Amino acid sequence: MSEYERSRTMPALPEHVYDQAARVDRLDSWLPEALHVRAEELPAVTVHEDRTDEDTPALLNPEKDQMRVEWGTRNGGSYAGWLQVAGIGSGTSEVTVHLSFFDETHDPGEQAVNDALDRSLRRLEEQVRLGVEGAAG
Repeated sequence: MSEYERSRTMPALPEHVYDQAARVDRLDSWLPEALHVRAEELPAVTVHEDRTDEDTPALLNPEKDQMRVEWGTRNGGSYAGWLQVAGIGSGTSEVTVHLSFFDETHDPGEQAVNDALDRSLRRLEEQVRLGVEGAAG
């Protein structure tokens, strides 16, 4: 089993960050570019991976009261993950993403995963910034 975790501080209230991160119809705007989520009847979703051109049945559980989103494969349990948003004061938030690969054949490796998590968190921060500016303007 392999586990990875990355965090990023964002200049926005935790509610704004969570609202952007948990919107199923906007997940493609911050997830790694090769992953696409299609909602079914939540918590059921399908994840399409461009690299393998495969669809994987998955579960997505947004928990607004906990400011947390959890996900994982429905069958076989090859991976799971979560995103947690925490307010750290002065209108800023810390976002942590954690991934667990239970099947080593699905683990792309430490460097690839950490790079993808860092890019995803940067993309999420940009979406949060655009969402906050759009709400203010």
